Parts: sequence; structure tokens; C-alpha cells
Amino acid sequence: MAMNLSTEIRMIKGVGPQRAELLAQRGIHTLEDLLGYLPFRYEDRIHFSKVKDIQPNGVYTIRARMMSGQAVRSMRGRDAIYHLLVQDEAGGLLPCKFFHGGYLEGRLKPGQLLILHGKAEIDKLRPARLEMINPQIEVLSNEELDSTEVGRIVPIYEAIGTFGSRQIRRAMYAAVQLIDQRIPDVLPEALRTRLGYPTRGEALIHTHFPEPGESLDALNTFRSPAQQRLIFEEFFLYQLSLALDRKAARKENAIAFRLREDAVREALKRILPFKPTAAQKHVLAEIAADLEKPAPMNRLLQGDVGSGKTIIALQAAVIAIENGTQAALMAPTEILAVQHFLSARRILAKAGYRVELLISGLKVSEKSAALDRIRSAEAQLVIGTHALIEDNVEFARLGFVAIDEQHRFGVLQRKRLMDKAATHGQAPHVLVLTATPIPRTLSLTLYGDLDVSVLDELPPGRTPIVTRRVSDERSPEVWGFVRKQVAAGHQAYIVYPVIEENEETELKAAKKMYKELESRVFPDLKVALLHGRMDTDLKDQVMRLFQQGEIQVLVSTTVIEVGVDVLNATVMVIEHAERFGLAQLHQLRGRIGRGAAKSYCILMTGGKITEEGERRLDAMVRNNDGFQIAELDLEVRGPGEFFGTRQAGMPSFRVANLIRDRQLLEAAKREAAAVLAGPNSEITQAEIERAIWHMRTRWQNSYGLVEVG
Repeated sequence: MAMNLSTEIRMIKGVGPQRAELLAQRGIHTLEDLLGYLPFRYEDRIHFSKVKDIQPNGVYTIRARMMSGQAVRSMRGRDAIYHLLVQDEAGGLLPCKFFHGGYLEGRLKPGQLLILHGKAEIDKLRPARLEMINPQIEVLSNEELDSTEVGRIVPIYEAIGTFGSRQIRRAMYAAVQLIDQRIPDVLPEALRTRLGYPTRGEALIHTHFPEPGESLDALNTFRSPAQQRLIFEEFFLYQLSLALDRKAARKENAIAFRLREDAVREALKRILPFKPTAAQKHVLAEIAADLEKPAPMNRLLQGDVGSGKTIIALQAAVIAIENGTQAALMAPTEILAVQHFLSARRILAKAGYRVELLISGLKVSEKSAALDRIRSAEAQLVIGTHALIEDNVEFARLGFVAIDEQHRFGVLQRKRLMDKAATHGQAPHVLVLTATPIPRTLSLTLYGDLDVSVLDELPPGRTPIVTRRVSDERSPEVWGFVRKQVAAGHQAYIVYPVIEENEETELKAAKKMYKELESRVFPDLKVALLHGRMDTDLKDQVMRLFQQGEIQVLVSTTVIEVGVDVLNATVMVIEHAERFGLAQLHQLRGRIGRGAAKSYCILMTGGKITEEGERRLDAMVRNNDGFQIAELDLEVRGPGEFFGTRQAGMPSFRVANLIRDRQLLEAAKREAAAVLAGPNSEITQAEIERAIWHMRTRWQNSYGLVEVG
């Protein structure tokens, strides 16, 4: 008898209460959740490879018995290399080596039947023989071999704590027996038939336990019909949510700002520190057209480093202030919030606008006073972090919201800030800023509910930045080059990944290197230190002195990633460049090249560099275009890590992959729009309602969807 998809996971055979607690930590609570935990790889256990047939650099699955095993520890006694020897049924012997493999000692015993999956490599110490390095290993029990282990294409799952792949597979086998293949389908039937997809029940069963004739290559590249159907469904539901979000936003009321009055125009001219580019004028016109409407603006402003996004946001804030409302700018970190605050204060204070900073790091008395000024409307532009969305923050009349680097926030957090204005019956106009160029695939996903403006032009007079990479062994040459640039009247940044030394890493630290550079390397130059833990006023003072040219060499952490514009700075030295992400390296490089003089970015490396690190450094040397760098960064690190760390704004797709499945994402967007257009000869109203119901109940918490009537 088929169970309900909402059946608690502990009721499934092979799970139980203890494993249910482990699964709950991964967000798996029901039978449907478990079925959404898909294999990351498949093995052909119908036809095992024989040891005698393996070739160098090939990937093989072998069934063999353990002959012997030994852990050999290093002199320090920390790490161990585990040497394993196995023999297949034909008598072929295969040595295997596991780095950091001490955990296998005692776990593996002679005579055990093992499944090994890995790449065959030539043994560097014995070129005449092959070995496997760190193969995936699964221990089989002679007595317990069943149809989930051999004689089929076997799904391999990522272990969840002590719940290993083999145990998960057995629980999953029990779970799929409970599936009724006739369960209600999320996709309208005519749509599913037209695209050639199996039913939802069939897709779930065959994704976990494929038919014997299924292509192993198709399965391991997620191209089987069952997998494609589940990927499309996930994209379809998400695009449906974004489309509903847009539809709901258009129904809301907002303040229609007056822009054509002389006072507003004069105010905008008064704060401009430079002549705007054609791209800036075009983007401001798009934003202005939105602000004049009684429906809330929901717009993404995307542009490369140095294209002038901040000044556009400040102009929109001034429009809001001149119309008698408050403006807010939310940044993902205190460092970025302080940078924006200092920049806004320099630009707006001379025009008489009152700028407020609200971050968690303020003293209790300072924060209380700031909250009073926000509540009374004395604070006209409020810049802060997540502190802006706390319950005790009350705006008098919030009319405009700018969110910097939205990808670092969840959709729910954006909505909480918008709700600060909604309490007065009108939604705020929202402008999302990103200095990280977003490839179209991610833009469709992260910002599908927003209109998009692009600043695709840098201010005139900029010259391309020359980027070079060198080993830190050549640091004397680098310091000599910095000295020559300073002698020519220019300034330099020297950036370090950490503030202070750490026993666990060998990274050079900003504080220690500042002392060395100031006293030994550049004793005759004006050298200063800047990092995120410094007092706000002191940071402001250092930045101001650097901008005024009174500091020649600024030793810093990534606190200078945004906000400091020094036209005279022509050198950016980044130590341990291999430890930074591509987007961050590009952001740092964007601090120079802002004047007419030729600028140089020097990537200094120290220690062993990974293959991924080599690709990042090579991309920086070859490319200055932020969008091309973003595409490569997406390819190298994947969508989940694209922005440096896994961020709350990144949807956690269980099946879909934004890089691999781009075409399905585009198709899902089209089909979701067609479904929401209303019932037709292909789609019934009942099917539309079922898709929306499923999207709400299954995805509401994941994506922070609005309630749509």
C-alpha cells in the first residue's frame, strides 16, 4: 500500500529515529524530502572491470577482496597513508593508496569484499605497475548482497554523517517501493507529453534505480529522461515563483515621486562629483521613469567595477529625500556598510543631507540615538547591514531602498526591509546593486523578479590595467617597482588576505607585513595600515589621507574592495593571490586604473597552488572584462560558490545545476510564463492551481515567496 509523500521519514524501513535526526539536519523530514536526495553518481555493477584490463588514466569500478592493509604515518604522526592491496576474482592484484587514510585502519579486514571506484594511475615509485589513488570504497557483506548492491546500475549517494551511501541506498530502495506511480503530477499533462518527460512517479523511481539498459554516461551527466524531468520541474517551480512575485509587485502601491521640478534637478546636479557617462545617464533615466510610477520599482543595477553604481544609488536616494521620504541602503557586511557610509557622507553632507549609519557594532547609546533619528525622520539616508531589518528599526516614511550585492542576502531579507515601508500602506521603490557581473544564467535565477539595468561603460580616460603574476620569491623586484611608481608621483595598494597571523596557516598578515614594509622596505615613504577592525573614524582618516596623497603606500586587507576611489593609485599588489576568489580579485583590481595613468596589478603567490587557483590567476592575467571573468568564475567554482561563500540568496536546487542545465532553465522560464497566462487548449485551470499549490507548499521556505491571491 502506497504511503503519502508527507509520511515522516522515521517510518521508512532502514531509517528509524536516530537516522531521522541526521536527515533532519539536511532538511529531510518526509518521504518526499528523501526522494529528493538524489545520487551524485552511478556505477555499472552488472559488468565489473578486471584488474588485468585496466589502463593508465582510465576510471574503473572493480569488485575485489582485501588481501592486506597498513597505515604508514609521517614523522609528525599526524597524517597517515593507508596502503591497501586487493585481488579480483580472476586473481589480479591491485594496490591502492589513501592519503589521510588512517581512518581505514581497523575498519577494513582481510577477506572483506570491496567495491572500488577510481582512476588507475602509474605508480611513480614503480613505473611498471598501476595503482588507484584515493578510490571511492564500499564494503560489502557476503551474507547481505542483494539487488541494491550488484547486478544493476547502482546509485551512489553522498553520506550524511554516519549514514553511509550503502545504508542510504537500502533506505531509498524501501522508499521507492512506497511510491504510487500515479501520484498527482506537478507539470500539466499536455506540457509533460510535449516535452517527452515521464510522470513524476516514474521519474523518481528511475532516477534512484535506473533500468538495466539505461546509459551510464547519460546518468552520470544527468541527461537521462527521468533526471531531465526532475531538473525541469525544479526550474519550472522556481520560475513560477518569480513570475508570481513580479505579478504581485505590480499590484502594490508606491509613492510616485516628482522628478521634473527644478529643486529635484538642482539637487541631483549638486551632488555629482564628476560628469556622468552616457551609460550612467541612460540608467538614471530608466530608474527615474520607474520612480515616477505609482507602482514600486524593482530593478537590478548591474555594472563592472568602477562603473559608478554607487553614485546612481545616491542620486535615487536624493530623489526620494527631495520628495519628503527616507532612503535606506543595506550592505551585506559591516565593512561594506561603513565604506558606503563614509562615501555617502562625503558626497551628500555638503548638500545638507543627513546620513545615518546603523550596524550591530555600534555602542548601545549610539545605536539608541540612531534609532531615534530614524524614527523621527531626522535621518534621511540610513546605511547599514542586517541591523536595518531588526524589529526595533522604525522608519518615519521609507520611500526608497537600495540593496548592495543582493546575492549575499536571501529573498526574505529583501522583503523584510521592504516591509518597513509597507507598514505605511505603500511599498518602497527598490534598487538592487551588484558590482559582480552576473552571467545571464544566474541573472535569470537570482534576479528573475527584477527589471535589469546595466552600466556597460567605464568613465572616460581609463587605460587597461596590466596584470602580472609573480612568486613571492621575487618580492624585492616587486617592491622596487612600487618604489619607482611612487617616485613618479603615484600611489600603491598592498593587500593581504588576513589581518593577523594564525598558527594554523602560513599566510602573511597585514599587521606584521605593515611593520616590515614601513621599517625595512619603505622606510623613506609614507606607509599606512587599513583593516576592518579599526575604529570607524580612524579608517575614515586613513582613507582621506590616502585620497589626498599624503599616504603613498596603503597596506590593507580586502576592506578596500569597494568604496575607495583614488585616481592617483596605479599599483595593486595582492599577496597570496591564489587564496582569493576570481570575483574578489577583480573587485580589488578595480581600485586602480581610475585615472589616466597606466596601472599595474601584481598577483604575488606563495606556497602550493591548486589547479583551480592556477585557472583563476591565469584568467586575471588574460582578462580585464568583468563579465567574461564572471562566466569563468561560475564554471570554475559552480553556482553555490560563485560569490566566495555559499550565500543565503542562492537557491538550493536539489537536482538542477545552473551551469550544466542552462537550456532547461531558459525553457522552464518560457513554460512558467505560458502557464500563468491562463488556461488554454493545452492547460486547464485545475492544473495551473495544482502547480501553484505545489510550488507554495514545497518551496515557500526555500525561496521566500510572496503570498499571491
